[in-house]
Amino acid sequence: MSIPEAPLKPDFRTRAKTNDVAVARLIGFEAEEIANGRATVILAAGPQHANPMGTLHGGILCDIADAAMGMAFASTLAPEESFTTVELKINFFRPVWEARLRAEGKVVRRGSVIGYVECEITDEGGHLIAKASSTCMALRGERAKGR
Repeated sequence: MSIPEAPLKPDFRTRAKTNDVAVARLIGFEAEEIANGRATVILAAGPQHANPMGTLHGGILCDIADAAMGMAFASTLAPEESFTTVELKINFFRPVWEARLRAEGKVVRRGSVIGYVECEITDEGGHLIAKASSTCMALRGERAKGR
């Protein structure tokens, strides 16, 4: 008697492109475009995202920037590769209460292992809300398994 194999879970690229990402569902953001070292994430920010002062929590901005940058970097990977973020920095420029936010991530420099990615977050009026940067590391072989 043979033991049936467990069904394969879709890889992270498929989950991102179909918006089947747990943190995206939790926070409420969606990926719009993912290709060629670029990715866009959209969030309808509202009271459910507020900090104790009533403005959008900075961690939410970090989440959508990290998602946009990660997906942008992931779009440059070979099928057998994965990655991890090794550093993230963000600057906040304007407070947000309720707005449709757009986080646009783009790979600025992609080496064989390390990549540098930037993200601008704007509101529906085109105002710059925050800017982030990240360093990502491509993983191969054993390091990429299970990720």
